[in-house]
Amino acid sequence: MELKEIEKLLEKYFDAATSTAEENRLKDYFSSLDVAPHLEQYRPMFGYFTQQATEKFEKTVPLKPRKQYVAWLSVAASFVLMLGLYALFLTPQTPQEGELGTYDDPEVAFKETQKALNMLSSNINVGVTGAAYLGEYQKSKNKIFKEDTK
Repeated sequence: MELKEIEKLLEKYFDAATSTAEENRLKDYFSSLDVAPHLEQYRPMFGYFTQQATEKFEKTVPLKPRKQYVAWLSVAASFVLMLGLYALFLTPQTPQEGELGTYDDPEVAFKETQKALNMLSSNINVGVTGAAYLGEYQKSKNKIFKEDTK
């Protein structure tokens, strides 16, 4: 009779319908020596559960927290801030000769202005040729899709 009851408890156990008392009864049955041969396959599973229930955490947990380096980090941050402010405000910022773009000789100023305008013109012309390709694309798209104009 006990074997039938254990088989029913096993079915309930695998359907997740057993209570704690019924699970304890199964653990007791499978930890005993007289387990039915066809139920022998479940013995390691219930033995594992019993073994794991008695296992304790043995490792020591350090109660001393790790050192925080917040103080040193704030000192380093303030040092970087002071160095940046020094570089920004206290270093002399005198322009070098010819850096301002002013020329004493009008001929040199005219040639430099022409050089700058030619460079600007060539860069603008590159953009204009790209826009021409966009116009051709628009014409081709209009031919293919034949937009309705109502």
